Amino acid sequence: MSALVLVVVGVLTGLTTVVFGFGGGFVTVPVIVWVDAAAGPAAATVAVATSSLVMVVNAVVATTATPRPVLRRLRGTAPLLVLLALGGLCGAAAACSAPARLIHWGFVVYLAVTVVDGLARPGFLRPAPAAATGRRTFAVPAASGLPIGAVAAFLGVGGSVMTVPLLRRSGLPMGVTAALANPLTACVSAPACAVFLATAHGADTRAMVSAFGSVDLGAAALLLLGALPVVVLLRRRPPRIPDRVHAGGYLALLCLVLTAMLARTP
Repeated sequence: MSALVLVVVGVLTGLTTVVFGFGGGFVTVPVIVWVDAAAGPAAATVAVATSSLVMVVNAVVATTATPRPVLRRLRGTAPLLVLLALGGLCGAAAACSAPARLIHWGFVVYLAVTVVDGLARPGFLRPAPAAATGRRTFAVPAASGLPIGAVAAFLGVGGSVMTVPLLRRSGLPMGVTAALANPLTACVSAPACAVFLATAHGADTRAMVSAFGSVDLGAAALLLLGALPVVVLLRRRPPRIPDRVHAGGYLALLCLVLTAMLARTP
């Protein structure tokens, strides 16, 4: 039954990767916490680690299928990408020895703040000011790469929950915003995944036969089995969603995941 659930959730992660740029972190973390409950307090660490592997694969596949004109918007962002990767490395190292409750409640607070910010401040649900749409610099400052990468890797969310609102408020439509979030997510998740695969510190994985380091490879494989066909299909034929509905759906999904994490309070 758990295997079927993971494949179905994998389909959902593929959908959210393409439509919202999530890479799967927001969906996979609560589910893996539930599936790997046998790991006890370490379940949160395992969930974050496994999520990083799922996200990096989803994000890379989605990026390779993104039209080149969209990816050209990333020109000149090398310092940001390097700092995102460095932050991902630091955040993953910290997560390996962090208390499970800190990761869990950090995830909850992270989601709650993002939802409130998206509803309260203009530029996400409502159109950005005209002046913002004419900006020529990339919407995510290079200096923010380190904290975004560190927090995202620590919580297993890939960074899209920070980068998507920033990109959105620069005047970009949600479709372009979600597409650009994928390469940024890959930069955070790749070094984080390497750390988690190399160490099991903070995670008692003896109850998990498919564990490698802190990663549950079995769960990751089932999630990717469901996700990758969806990512390839939808990236080649992107769904046409009205922009305001697209933005509202992003916040609605965050609310759903927030509810799931509150229901699984350690």
